[in-house]
Amino acid sequence: MGKRVLLCDDEIHILRAAEFKLKRAGYEVRVASDGEEGWELIQQEMPDLVVTDCQMPRLDGLGLIARAREHETTRELPFFMLTAKGLELSHADLAERLNVLGVISKPFSPRDLLRSIDEVLQPAAASG
Repeated sequence: MGKRVLLCDDEIHILRAAEFKLKRAGYEVRVASDGEEGWELIQQEMPDLVVTDCQMPRLDGLGLIARAREHETTRELPFFMLTAKGLELSHADLAERLNVLGVISKPFSPRDLLRSIDEVLQPAAASG
């Protein structure tokens, strides 16, 4: 069984493109259309990594990450922020304040997203 990745984004075409690429690479992928749904999925079946959009209805990506950091079981869960506001977000601030691994700006390449995830979840394969 492959590593589990949770994708949270309210744009269905982004979810589908990323899901397709990750599944082809052997990852088990779950998708959520907002942060509340993402939080429910995290509680049901802990993913190995979460990629979340910044701006979503009900609970945005920053709120989802902040909520995860408040709980012992999800405090160290790796997150990437996927956003159209990439230039407005301070990567260093997010890394320090919320322990975000990185900010991936939209539009993005699913190949680059896969490479970033591989570097975290499959470091030996990514370097080879």
